[in-house]
Amino acid sequence: MRPLILIAGIGNVFFGDDGFGVAVAQRLQQTTWPAAVRVKDFGIHGFDLAVELLDGYDVAIFVDAVQRGGLPGALVAIELEVVACGMESPSPHAMRLEEVFRVVRAWGGRLPQLFLVGCEPETLEPSEAAGAEAVLSPPVARAVDEVVRLIRDLVEQLLHEKPCQVS
Repeated sequence: MRPLILIAGIGNVFFGDDGFGVAVAQRLQQTTWPAAVRVKDFGIHGFDLAVELLDGYDVAIFVDAVQRGGLPGALVAIELEVVACGMESPSPHAMRLEEVFRVVRAWGGRLPQLFLVGCEPETLEPSEAAGAEAVLSPPVARAVDEVVRLIRDLVEQLLHEKPCQVS
C-alpha cells in the first residue's frame, strides 16, 4: 500500500523570500501527482495545517524558507524528529511548525514521518510588490526549480519504499 503524502507550502508572501514555500507549492500544483500525493499551499495558516495533518498522512513534506546562515538560495532537505513538548497557547497567526505539532497532538492526532525542504532566504523584509504570489529574490527564485526536482525525487523514493537520501 502506498503511503499518503502531504506536500505543504508554508510562508508569508508579503515578506520577500518567506514566500518560498508558497511559490513552490503553487508550482507543484501545476503538475500531475499520483493519487497518494496531495500538494497544498498553507501560507501562514498554521491551524489549517494542523487540521490537515489529522487526515491520516503517512508522510508530510514541509517547504519553507529556512535560515541556517548559508548563502541565499542554498537548499536543505532533512527528516525532522519531533520531541514531546508541553502545550502552550499557540497564536492563530503564523504558527511555527513546533506549535502545529503540539496542536495536532493535543487534538489526539498522530504525527506522520516529517521532512523539511528549505531554502536559505536573502531577505525577509516586507515587500510592497507582494500580492497573491511571492516576490522572491533572484537566488531564491532560481532555487524553486531545483526544489521541485528534489521533492519529486523524494516522493518517488517514498512511494516506492526506497530508503530516503536526505541530508
